Amino acid sequence: MTISQAAGNVCTISALNTGTQTAANSVDSKVIYLPGTECVIKSQAYLSAFTSYRVGGAAQLYASPRNLEALKASIEYAKENDLPVTVLGAGSNLLVSDQGIPGLVIATRHFRSKHFDSQTGQLTVAAGESIPSLAWEAAELGWEGLEWAVGIPGTVGGAVVMNAGAHNSCIAEMLVSAELLAPDGTLETVTPAELDYKYRTSLLQGGDRIVTQATFQLQPGADPVQVKAITKQHKQHRLSTQPYNFPSCGSVFRNPKPYSAGWLIEQAGLKGYQIGGAQVAQLHANFIVNRGGAKASDIFCLINYIQQEVQERWSIWLEPEVKMIGEFQAVC
Repeated sequence: MTISQAAGNVCTISALNTGTQTAANSVDSKVIYLPGTECVIKSQAYLSAFTSYRVGGAAQLYASPRNLEALKASIEYAKENDLPVTVLGAGSNLLVSDQGIPGLVIATRHFRSKHFDSQTGQLTVAAGESIPSLAWEAAELGWEGLEWAVGIPGTVGGAVVMNAGAHNSCIAEMLVSAELLAPDGTLETVTPAELDYKYRTSLLQGGDRIVTQATFQLQPGADPVQVKAITKQHKQHRLSTQPYNFPSCGSVFRNPKPYSAGWLIEQAGLKGYQIGGAQVAQLHANFIVNRGGAKASDIFCLINYIQQEVQERWSIWLEPEVKMIGEFQAVC
């Protein structure tokens, strides 16, 4: 079993009181019931519904556990059946191949819980919690520290894995610890130093451990009106400078400092350039938007074209920030 962590609920069917997994519909099964949990595994679930790009083929198998027991049961099922595992959060920084994903895709978006500790100023949250929602909740309480994150369209798990950031702040600066689930079912608590955080990367990328929860250090006691005002300013800035009228994954490329990827792409004259239904956004050149009917292959080819054009003009190879999963054609 291998695990890849990227970031609709199907885990609602009551568990069967059996000691083994049970398949429905005999040979051509559509649903697998995991004993001792309220989680099921569905076959051929199209992932376009679970990614912000609204593209992508089907997962061979798909589960959306709501708690640690269901998550462990899903991992155990994959291990017993020698299936690769891909972990999906909000699907907001992800490009899934049109061919889909083999093995078991585990979505953590319904893995939710949160606790604001007023004594320590720490916020402990499950991997599936929405980052923007947490930013607003903290603001309502007068807790400072998450204002910058209101425009990050992802979950806690994905944010911890990729060191999400904006407005000169990032997850690594506020993370106290993260709880990780290993393939053998054991839990481990790690610190930011152990995750070797760098710009939009960590040791968790490409690893075999799954983020189950994280604890952040915030600063309680501020005026909620002021914290909400700052949070609102950050949100308005995102709305005014980034395209939200079409599906996208957010920023496509990492910024090759001291330059910004968007500036390099714009200077290459690529704003508005389109392949199929995929277009370089007019508002922000580091965004590729789905103008309607785009395929994952359109977006992939546009990414490749941008890289080649910027390389030819600036001798800089743009590194994708978006995570690509599945098979893509090497040549467009």
